[in-house]
Amino acid sequence: MENHIINQSEVVTKPVVDLLGRLYATGRRKESVARVWIKPGNGKFSINQQDKLFSYFKRESVCQMVRMPLIITSMLDKYDVFATVRGGGLSSQAGALAHGISRALSKISQGLHSVLRNKGFLTRDSRVVERKKYGQHKARKKCQFSKR
Repeated sequence: MENHIINQSEVVTKPVVDLLGRLYATGRRKESVARVWIKPGNGKFSINQQDKLFSYFKRESVCQMVRMPLIITSMLDKYDVFATVRGGGLSSQAGALAHGISRALSKISQGLHSVLRNKGFLTRDSRVVERKKYGQHKARKKCQFSKR
């Protein structure tokens, strides 16, 4: 018997596609969770049943943050994005959505995965709000000190 050594770069995995032809991924940021489905299309966004990206997020800078993974991989007009987002504020929801889009795109091919990994889109930003401590006003704010 011959031993065949296969490099990981040579292994080709077929992406898991549901009955509607969509790829699924989950993105997280702070308290927000985004469930993202992408499928081949012409670049439409649907977030929480709203058909426009700007109608949900209302700020162009946040919309640009969501589109960044698609722009970097040159897939902006090739895939439609359907997502449901819960928890947190608009900024953390946008970060979760960008993370979910990146994870879905990375399932398409190894080349896209390496591009997204090098740009830092596949890394989950683990910073969360620090908890409030007992006997303090906030997480780090102490009570006023009295000398006398």
